[in-house]
Amino acid sequence: MVEGGARMGKQSKERKTLTDAEIGAVAHLYRGEVYRSTTWRTRLDSTTNWAVVTLGVALSITFSSPNASPLPLILVGILIIFFLLLEARRYRYFNVFRARARWLEQHFYAPLLHDGNLHMEENWQKVLAEDYLRPEYHVGYMTSVGRRIRRNYLWILLIQSLAYAGKLIVHPEPITSVQQALTRADVGPLPGEAVIAIGLLYVLSWGGIALWSEWSDVKRAKIRGSSTSMG
Repeated sequence: MVEGGARMGKQSKERKTLTDAEIGAVAHLYRGEVYRSTTWRTRLDSTTNWAVVTLGVALSITFSSPNASPLPLILVGILIIFFLLLEARRYRYFNVFRARARWLEQHFYAPLLHDGNLHMEENWQKVLAEDYLRPEYHVGYMTSVGRRIRRNYLWILLIQSLAYAGKLIVHPEPITSVQQALTRADVGPLPGEAVIAIGLLYVLSWGGIALWSEWSDVKRAKIRGSSTSMG
């Protein structure tokens, strides 16, 4: 107990005590990080809106008449992928500023506002300082792709896939056999079987990335419980 108390006393001495001026500077720093995270959050919403709008245009063209081609629903998938990858890149920037703001909330403001039973983490200042001295992304690119799929793009991809399947089934008239649907899926020299196979690979691949990122986030959550984890 004595040794443990001595260690705690040593750690308390190592922690820097902030002056009133420094606390004011930290407050302004927090405001800046919240502002930057809000700005990047807005940019994330923009790419999602673009994906939704382009999908809506493709749906309008495809279902404008029974004889309209389902090809726009296939081509819009390329744009959706582009928006997804662009949004994943933006998410990595957003996550840096969000993590810093959350770090200040958890290790500075929360203990400051608590009733006294909550103590500041010993190394929180050093962790934040290192992040400013040597900034880097807190999540990998594929992890950010998976997160955006789970949050938004899974539903966009499902709507696109269901709309394409519905188009093949009901237009220009309801199908009477599976072979008839495969024939309608033909795209130029590419047979319908190949188009459907590519479509399934398309959906399963993004779904697999989403599941992998979920597993990765669970693993990261365990690491985040340490005193040196941020983001």
